[in-house]
Parts: sequence; C-alpha cells; structure tokens
Amino acid sequence: MSRRNVAVLGATGSVGEATLAVARNHPDRLRVSVLAAQGTRPARLAELAREFRPDRVVVESDDTAAALRSELPNGTRLTCGGQALLNGVGTGDIDLVVTAIVGAAGLQPAAAALEAGADLALANKEAMVAAGPVLRRLAAASGASILPIDSEHAAIHQALRAGRPREVRRLVLTASGGPFLERDPATLEAATPAEATAHPTWDMGAKISVDSATLTNKGLELIEASYLFDVDGSRIDILIHPQSLVHSIVEFRCGNGVAQISANDMRYPIQYALSYPERWARPADERSVDLSDLLLQTSKLEFRRVDPALFPAPSLARDALARGGGAPAVMNAANEIAVDAFLGGRTPFTAIVPVVADVLERHARQSNGGEPQSITEALAWDSWGRHQARELLAASGG
Repeated sequence: MSRRNVAVLGATGSVGEATLAVARNHPDRLRVSVLAAQGTRPARLAELAREFRPDRVVVESDDTAAALRSELPNGTRLTCGGQALLNGVGTGDIDLVVTAIVGAAGLQPAAAALEAGADLALANKEAMVAAGPVLRRLAAASGASILPIDSEHAAIHQALRAGRPREVRRLVLTASGGPFLERDPATLEAATPAEATAHPTWDMGAKISVDSATLTNKGLELIEASYLFDVDGSRIDILIHPQSLVHSIVEFRCGNGVAQISANDMRYPIQYALSYPERWARPADERSVDLSDLLLQTSKLEFRRVDPALFPAPSLARDALARGGGAPAVMNAANEIAVDAFLGGRTPFTAIVPVVADVLERHARQSNGGEPQSITEALAWDSWGRHQARELLAASGG
C-alpha cells in the first residue's frame, strides 16, 4: 500500500493538530510532506517538524523563519511568504492538501492545490464561500476532489452516499447555537471576547468561535454547502442542535432522511476526508466512543428552529447566495473585519452582524451581477468588502 503525500496548512491550529493526530495514527497510509503555519507558535511547529520530518516547512515571515532555522531536522527545507506556500502545495508531488488556514487567506493555496491536481481536504469554509464555483471548475479540470472537513459538510458528504443527487429533497445543517444561545439578548452589548470564544461543544479558534456565537458560521456553511453539493440555497435548512451529535441530515424525495452521528471530535470528519473513499479503523489504543453509550449518556437530542430576530446572519447569507455577483465573498470579508474589531476590543459584539448587513447593502447597490470568474475577481470583491467594513467601523469609532 503506497502512502499519500500530505500538506497540512495551518498545522499548529486546532484542525491542523487534529489532522496530524490522524496522520500519527496511520503512518502506513499518510506521509506529512509539508507543514505550513502562520508562525505564532514557532516552538510547536519545530516540535512537529522534528516528529514528522517533512520535506518542507513554510511560515509567513522572515522573523519566524530565522527563529526556526536551527530547530528543524536535517533534510527539511524552510521557506517563507505567500508565494512559498503556493509553491509548497503546487509542486505536483503532493497528493492531498489539508487547508485549515482561517479566512480568505486560504483561497489562493486551495486554488493552487487543485490546479496541481492535489485533492483538497477543506476546513477553510471561507475559500469555498468566496469562490466556490471557481474552485469547482479547477477541480473538474485537474481531476482533483474537494473533500469537506467541516463536521456538517462531512456529514452531508457521507449521507449523500445513501442516494443519488436527483433524489435529494433538502439538506439540513445543524448548529450548536454557540455560547449565547440561552443568554438574554439585552446583555450581549457587554459580551466579551472571552465569553464569545467559550464554545460549549467544540474546541475551535477565536474567529470561528465568534462566528458560532453570531451564527454567521452557519450562514457561511449554507453557502459552502450549496457550492459543494450543487444544491440551491432554498433547499438547505438550519436547525439548532445544542448537543452537537447529529451533524447534518439529508432528506430524500421519498421522505426518508439520513443523519450522521458521531462524537464532537474533529478527528472523525478529518479521518473521513483523509481516508475517502475507504473507512479506516480507529487505532485500538485510541479511545473510541461507542455510539450506543454516547446516545445513552445524552438525556435528549434537542432541535429548534433558528429565530431570525435573534440570529439574522443565516438570512443574510441566504440572500447573499441568491443575489450572487460576489456577495458571498463580500459577506465573508466584512465579517472577518468586524470579528477582528470585536476581538481587538474596538467594537461591541452586537455590532458584528449589523456591519456585515450594511456592507451587503452597499454591495447590492454596487454590483451589476455575475459570479466571479477567477480567483483574482473573487479576491477583488474580498478586498472591496474589507474596505467597506473598515470604513463603517471607523465612522462608528471602531
């Protein structure tokens, strides 16, 4: 059995670490060839490089590279910068690229991987949101596959194997509801970054945790699901499911639905993507959750509808998807800027979604329709959305 050469982008983040845990458990199937990270945890990156001995380590800055150079094993090449990252995934000798870079920064590496014919295991939903149709065309041209790592999309991918595309009635994404699900909305003006990032069921980075608190993540996932699975947004629903055990549901025309259930552990969807179309066994020495025990330990499986008055972000995303013309890229860009302002203490939590809504309203007046036809066009809308969000925040003192 030949091993697949894997590049892990965002190696020191939560998804990157979970990916490397899967690789650690399957050394006969996966070889980590490239480790890439922003460089905020250089000691950890060096430790991982010494363990996996990749061909290449890629970091963002010269300063990080200087700090790492003497810490890497012999035979590992160190490069830095955006072009180095594109070169690292676009050499043609990488079989699978796991992209766990947060935000639109993951878009160009995703495109480079697909152009080179590498399968893309996608944890970076923002790339698909900003340029989903472009990435699908690149995959079709090179013969590469796009495999979702988001637990919800990995769940849909699995459930869709129970039927044919024309038999699908709708997709149902589930959402935990985030840390503020039961909180009095009147108190959210004073919500702190520490509170917003205290996710009740998942261990995620700060930006994604805030997106969960506003339910913007679910709106972006709706757009991503539409592009990934070629299903119109009007046939994608969202249900709040606080237990985070049922990750998504596919309902077929006949009235039957297929739900995917697993523990809220990112190693499950990651291993699914890395092993597809096979299903690899969990290692005997790794604690495996028995599904019967998991369900018996849960007093109830609760589902509720999303209240658009409390959580307007999914409706904004649905409208952006329907309008097109770069609106999804603009929504993602504006959200990244607004979330960064909140995490930096420059604007309150309650301003995040209104800023996004205002930028989308400006876009509706600016755009004359037409989906981005290239990565360059998608990035142009991304840049426009960021500029508009910064302008709005500056006007409000943020």
